[in-house]
Parts: sequence; C-alpha cells; structure tokens
Amino acid sequence: MPSPINPDVLARQDELAACFCPRDPFRHVVIENFFRDEYAQQILAQFPPFERGNARNEAGELGNKSTVEKICGLGSAYAALDDLVQSREFLDLIGKITGIDDLLYDPWYFGGGTHENRHGQDLDAHVDFNRHPANRWHRRLNLIVYLNHEWDDAYGGSLQLHSDPRSVDDRVITITPKFNRAVIFETTETSWHGFPRITLPSDKQALTRKSVALYFYTKDRPAEETAGTHSTIYVDAPLPARIQAGHTLDEADIDELRALVERRDQHNQRLYRDLAAMTAQFEQAQAALYSGHLGRLRHVARVALRRFRGG
Repeated sequence: MPSPINPDVLARQDELAACFCPRDPFRHVVIENFFRDEYAQQILAQFPPFERGNARNEAGELGNKSTVEKICGLGSAYAALDDLVQSREFLDLIGKITGIDDLLYDPWYFGGGTHENRHGQDLDAHVDFNRHPANRWHRRLNLIVYLNHEWDDAYGGSLQLHSDPRSVDDRVITITPKFNRAVIFETTETSWHGFPRITLPSDKQALTRKSVALYFYTKDRPAEETAGTHSTIYVDAPLPARIQAGHTLDEADIDELRALVERRDQHNQRLYRDLAAMTAQFEQAQAALYSGHLGRLRHVARVALRRFRGG
C-alpha cells in the first residue's frame, strides 16, 4: 500500500528543511499538497460531525470549536493516519525536515486530533503547554493539515504566527487554511500563534474551518529552550484599532467588545482555578508534612534545636 504522503514531499526533504531553518518569526514550514490527493479527500470525507466532538471551552461552556482527540475510531483513513504518524519512517521524515531527532508520537493525541471551528470562533495568540501531562515529555512540534476547499483570509480563521503579540512591533505571518496545506512549526516559549475571529458572509455561514492537528515530543530538549512546566499561555487580543476617541460604537463594535471581555474573563477564571488547585495541593502537602511520624520527628527536631540554641 503506498504511503499517504505525497511523493513530491518525500522528494523535497532537503528543500523543506532549508525552508524550516529561518526564524521569522520562529521556525516553520508550509507544505502544499502534503498528502496524496485521494487520501486527503478520504480524511475530509470521514471528518467527524461537529456534534461528535468535545465542543466545550476551557470554562466548560459549549462553544464554536469541536475536537476529537482519539482519531482511530473515525474510519479507515484515520486509522491509517494513526499508523502513519507513529511509524519510524514518518517520524524520521519530520525529524529530517525540522532538524529535531528522536521524535515521539503521542498515542493520546492530547489537545490534538480533529479540530472544527464555526462562525464566531477565534483563538487568541498563545504558546502551547510545554510538557505532556502523562509522561512529561517535551512538546517540540505542531503539524497541522487543513481540510478546507473554500477559504479566504477575509473570513478570519487564518493561522497567524507572531513574533511577540504583546509588542507594538509584533511581526505576523498569515497562513490561509487551504485544503491539504500543512504547516509544521516548533513549539517553544516564543512560538506565539492563533487566528482571528471567523466572520463569514451571510451566504457562507455553513462553512467551518476543519483541520487535523498532530503534536510531537522528545524526552529531552536543549537546555536553553527548557522552561518550567506550564499550561497554554494566552495573550488577550487588543482593542480593535478603530476603537478611538470620537468613534461611535455600532452593534458590531459592541458584540466584538463583549466577546473580548468574555474571553478575558474566561482566561482569568482559568488562572484562578489553577491557583486554587495549587493552593489546595500545597495545603495537603503541608498537612502531610506536619502529621504522622514525619510531623513528630519535625517537632522533636525543633525542640532539640531550641534547646541547643538556648544552651
């Protein structure tokens, strides 16, 4: 059975590796016609219905994004994809293009799998979580294959790579999510990416933004790229440039401002939940430290230390 990968991609490994090397704004490469065309059509044909996926956001509310992480049960094309991405040949191909050796496949597809985004969805600029939650591997690469026969940057939803979304000098590269177009990019503490709100014309609102996301890991990474373990870090979108003194707000402005405030509230709520969880863990550890045999030993040691100092 032939590989699902387009033979042209296999023949251009050195050229693609040269494209990946420049850091502008960080290392990435865009690959057209990544899969054989007939296989890409099968992946699209077996793409799961929106209702099958997890459509709850980080606040636990139903939203306009649906994901299915475990792709194996989606049909024969996805079973073949699962076989492909864990094969040594495929991992070595991605390793050669990116210069990152000993890549590891994620059997959980944590955060990956199929992604579908509807009208009204956006994704604030962010850097991804940097360690796998199950085995603490280092997250190194994202590989996203888009499945949209019809898309235009004017619709929103195009991938944006940022040099620094917090800076007025932020440099942005836009990648339109066209059918069978793949993008591979490194995941580091500065690989900021996201996409603007999907705003479809009234006669196009049945369209959705479809993609398959694959993440790759290594057991180690260079010391200069290593940071403390963290979850996804977002930068809230700034106010639209049109919101200036003297501007009269219309209904669209109000909707956009309301969405920005709601998104900021969601991010704050997530941070509060994380802080509360860490506080609870600290209190549990503190209680364990001062109870049982260890607690008694600490008490004896403190009494002995006071006596020693008093003597």
